Amino acid sequence: MKILITGGTGTVGKSLIKLNDNEYINVSRNEEKIAELKREHPEVKSYVGNIEDKGLLLRVFKDVKPDAVVHAAAMKHIDLMEKNPIAGCNINVMGSLNVVEASIINDIPITVGISTDKACLAESVYGASKYLMERVFMNSNNDTNRFALTRFANVAHSTGSVLPFWLKLKEEGKTLKLTDPDMNRLIFTQFEAAQLIKRTIKWTEEYGGGFIKSFKMKCVNMWDLAMTVSDKIEVVGKRPGEKTDEDLVSENEVNRTYLYGDDIHIRMEENKQDNKLTEPYNSKSAKMMTEEEMKELVWG
Repeated sequence: MKILITGGTGTVGKSLIKLNDNEYINVSRNEEKIAELKREHPEVKSYVGNIEDKGLLLRVFKDVKPDAVVHAAAMKHIDLMEKNPIAGCNINVMGSLNVVEASIINDIPITVGISTDKACLAESVYGASKYLMERVFMNSNNDTNRFALTRFANVAHSTGSVLPFWLKLKEEGKTLKLTDPDMNRLIFTQFEAAQLIKRTIKWTEEYGGGFIKSFKMKCVNMWDLAMTVSDKIEVVGKRPGEKTDEDLVSENEVNRTYLYGDDIHIRMEENKQDNKLTEPYNSKSAKMMTEEEMKELVWG
């Protein structure tokens, strides 16, 4: 399968490329990261461009003619988006709309968008922008152009996430910065992220789109996770837009959410299937990682 990834030089895109099981093509804007990707994966062709440029996407999609598009390009830092909401929405909302239109115009069979638990009961600009992206993708689904989404939580060791930051502070002998010791987060690995995308593509290919796919991932308390790295911790207070607990499936989504093993499917409308989720899934209801699992997550 030929898969075009927007933002393929980011953590999510590279985790998919590392599987080395399909033909991957990247379109992204950071030239340095594209050069790094070329060194690591010389087989991957890249186009330089921004998803805000609809004309560029139309040309790239027409040139590549992919079997599937994985839309991973995004502005994702919560505090930056609180301070720069227009720039964030231009990328996460209007850029995503450009991806949808380019897929439809070029008859791309499958397009999968990468969303986040921050979109569920959104309280931040980032979460709201991803919620809008979800609605655009879900409402664009049709028999010819199938659209689906994955709803991620926190991807461990991803670019800009807390673990690389903490590990750098520890290496430098400095105190870790923690916003809130009561904060709980759903978390999973980069490999699990890539596998979730693969399962979403496969399901969309076999059964159609119009759903958001996630899975019953585990949860960590951020104080416990920080203590796994170092016992030198300073509590600095929450950043704008942060929540103490996070939701993967909300109360109003439960009646249209279905379980397939540990996989979660959120649909636009309720149907008659009996394998429904029975309660919201969030960082309060999820199973907590053990101490050993946290050590494996941090140190590998």
